[in-house]
Amino acid sequence: MRNVMIALMTATLLATPVAAKPALRDVPAIDDALLYLGIADRIRKECPDISARMFRALGYLNDIQSTAKSLGYSDAEIDAYRKSDAEKARMKARGAAYLKANGVDTSNPQSYCALGRAEIQKSSQIGSLLRAK
Repeated sequence: MRNVMIALMTATLLATPVAAKPALRDVPAIDDALLYLGIADRIRKECPDISARMFRALGYLNDIQSTAKSLGYSDAEIDAYRKSDAEKARMKARGAAYLKANGVDTSNPQSYCALGRAEIQKSSQIGSLLRAK
């Protein structure tokens, strides 16, 4: 009888569908956070009047990774997402769309500065990663 119970329990567990995790690109807490980090990095590189809050940015990056791990993603899954050329291209396109929608002219460094100062002023996630010189 005991063996029958164990067999039934095992069959039940194996038959129960396992909920698949969504791709990291579909998790806003991860994908949007990386977008904000990338935009802040672009602003600080293009605008001579704004620098990065490097310790805050590193802490933010660690928080993103901790969030992904707490959602059940492995280091290998996180690294695959982070290193994927397709994901990098998609994120770059999202960043370019954000910059354009917020008035950045890529040929004018001062337009990056204007966006950076606006983000700092409104205390956005992007602004919290930047410092006006």
